[in-house]
Order: sequence, then structure tokens, then C-alpha cells
Amino acid sequence: MPDKGHIELQRSVDSIVVGIVHRTDLGDLAPLKESIEKLGLLQPITIAPDGTLICGRRRLEAIRELGWTTVRVWVRTGLSDRLHGLLAWQDENTLHKPFTELEAARLYRELSLAMKEDNQRRQEATRFKGPEASEEAVEGDDDQSLCGGVDSTPPARPGKTRSQAARAVGGVDGHQRFDRINELVDLVADTTVALKVREVAQAGLDQIDSGAHVAPIYRDVMHLKRQEDEAELDRLAREALERVKQPRARRKVPKEVAQRKRSVRGFVHTWTDMNGWSTRYDADEIGPMLDNDQWALFEHVLNETTAFHAAAAQARATQPTTAAAS
Repeated sequence: MPDKGHIELQRSVDSIVVGIVHRTDLGDLAPLKESIEKLGLLQPITIAPDGTLICGRRRLEAIRELGWTTVRVWVRTGLSDRLHGLLAWQDENTLHKPFTELEAARLYRELSLAMKEDNQRRQEATRFKGPEASEEAVEGDDDQSLCGGVDSTPPARPGKTRSQAARAVGGVDGHQRFDRINELVDLVADTTVALKVREVAQAGLDQIDSGAHVAPIYRDVMHLKRQEDEAELDRLAREALERVKQPRARRKVPKEVAQRKRSVRGFVHTWTDMNGWSTRYDADEIGPMLDNDQWALFEHVLNETTAFHAAAAQARATQPTTAAAS
């Protein structure tokens, strides 16, 4: 069944338009053609509704050389006008308005997604087809191309796919820069992030669009986010400690809630998650780094645990145990 946003159909080979963002040096197509002759085209070429090629440059050229006149294609809907224009662009001397950094990052994200989908479909299509299918499955593992690469290595890794998309959009492998810009964009849109962080991230994006370097802005925003996250965790810990310190008479807990106990299954899950927790922290670091309130909370939970263990051990010694928790 086609992916959401895709339609599978037959298309005239001559009607497929190849823009200049696709590679021209296609390498040795003989193994790929041999695979297609044996097994057919396992994974359709991906195009836009008007026939503009998105993914599958080598597959397209291979079937042309084999004399195919029609081919099965995936038609990917929902492309932005800017990305569609980039993919369809064929005249290198055509005057066009350069993309801003944010526009380029958006196109990069959109194209990366389309390429990732194509990779996943190719892997799925060839999973149970044996070694003969490898020539088609591996297409795309060449960061000099767009959805078309050397057909003798594993399928494109995520980093390779991002490199391909970045080169198609910006002419060079700037995928790390684009990833950082998009991460800042996501921070601004995330209402769970502290307002201060979102405001600084937005100011940074404005600077980037005006020509500022991405790396120092990204580093400063991420540093601020870590500080805000740590401050939020500290606030939550202090609130928990205050609740612990309250006299029992002051705690407004409904009687039915206070009497309600969690299940044995819940207890098992809790301690399964906790198993090995001490190996994930450095005692030499934790000891001196916790403030007095944080240390008091740690000791309180530890004492609660010790007391509970003693009571449960006594009950276990005097009552028969069940075979399984429920």
C-alpha cells in the first residue's frame, strides 16, 4: 500500500524531467542494469506530480539504456513550491534569487525527508530478494549525488543522505549548519521550552538570516537551554523536598488517594528501571555537587527505601511468596 502522500502509477520515461541538482557522472550502470533485467525495478523512481525527478537518477538512466518506455513511479505530493523549483531547475545560468539561510534549511529538511523515505522503501523492497537485489538497494550511497550513487555498497547512511540533500540545496555539504538552524527553529516553536530560550533562539535566527555565523549562535542557545533545564530540574527537586518536609497534617491528600496503593506490577517495573542506576553516576561528583536540600532529599528517599525493605523482608519471611507479580 503506498505511503501517505504518495501515489504509485506508470509513467512515460521521456516525461520525467531531470534538473541540474542531480548527478551527471552516474558511474558504471552495468551491475544495476543486470539487476533490473533479472528482478525488474524493485523500487519505483520518486517524482513530483508534474514529472520532476526527486529520487532515482541512476535507476532512471539504467532503464533508459535498457529501452524501457514506461516505468513504475512514486508520485510524491505536498512538495513546497521552492523545493519543486529547485529540483526542476535545469539552466545553470538562469538568474534566480538566492535562498536565505532559513529558506535553505527548510528546503534541506524537506528534501532530506523525501530522500530518507526513498531509502527506506528501497531497503524494504529488497529485504527478501537475495544478493541479486543489492545493486538496486544500495543506490544513493554517494554524497556527491542526489538519490543516486554507487551500486556496490550498503544503503545510504543518515549522514550521507543529509550530505546529499545539503549539496542539492546549497552546492556544498553544509548539512551540519542546516541541522543546527532547524534545531533552533524547532526550539522557537516548542512551547514546552522556557520562554527566555525561545526568545534568544529567535533572535539568533534573525542574526543568521542577516549573515551571522551559525555555530556560535547555536552554541550559545544550547548552553542557555541546558542552564534553564538544570534550573527547572532543581526547582522540581526543591518542590518535592518541600512536600516531604510538610507535617503530615498539612498535606492535603484525599483519603481515598492516600489509601490507594499501586500494584505489585508497578513496583516491579519501578525497580526494573532502577536496576543498575548507581553505575550511571559518579559518586565522587554527586557527593560534593548536591546542595544541602538536594542531599537531604536523597537521604530521605534512601531512608524510606531502607524502611520499606525491612518491612517487606519481614512480611516475606512470615508469608508464602507468589510465583509471579500481578
